[in-house]
Amino acid sequence: MTTWMLLDYGEVISMPQPSDATASMAKLIGQDEATFHDRYWRHREAYDRGQASHLYWSAVLGRTLAGDDPLVAKLDAADVESWSHLNPETLRGIEDLKGRHRLALLSNAPEPLAAAIDDAPWAAAFTHRFYSCRMALTKPDPAIFEEVLRRLDAAPGDVTFLDDRAANVRAAAALGINALLYPEWPPFPRSG
Repeated sequence: MTTWMLLDYGEVISMPQPSDATASMAKLIGQDEATFHDRYWRHREAYDRGQASHLYWSAVLGRTLAGDDPLVAKLDAADVESWSHLNPETLRGIEDLKGRHRLALLSNAPEPLAAAIDDAPWAAAFTHRFYSCRMALTKPDPAIFEEVLRRLDAAPGDVTFLDDRAANVRAAAALGINALLYPEWPPFPRSG
């Protein structure tokens, strides 16, 4: 029997970023949406591995921002907000799982988002919360899953991992973790 349920955050616990949120961030920095989207994701891995916010947003903007630039704080807040729309089906599933499994979270997330998740009331259901920014590793690197197993003191077969990205699921499964691609998971039945 699986002891641990290890869940991703983005697009599993949270909904996908609303397009109007990314459009607002693009407008805030004076870029067209296509350019912003490209630069946002092109530079995201370093940010998710712990890069300072001002360095990430400097790369997205294509110009240097100081750490105390008010634009950095505005972009951080807008980015966190864009990832803060929660999936009600997943939240119901988490409630159901609490009594049957130990819960842990594993997310590729920058520090501002990690801090916001830690402060969210629903996050208390998770015994452990692992963030790429605090581990200096990102999914699908097998090393992040190995480190999570070590910290959970769990064998791969004692963990079921749920993620919306196939590459992350394949990487976990290659280590012997029971890995499932969201939303194809029975505990979260789709309504309608």
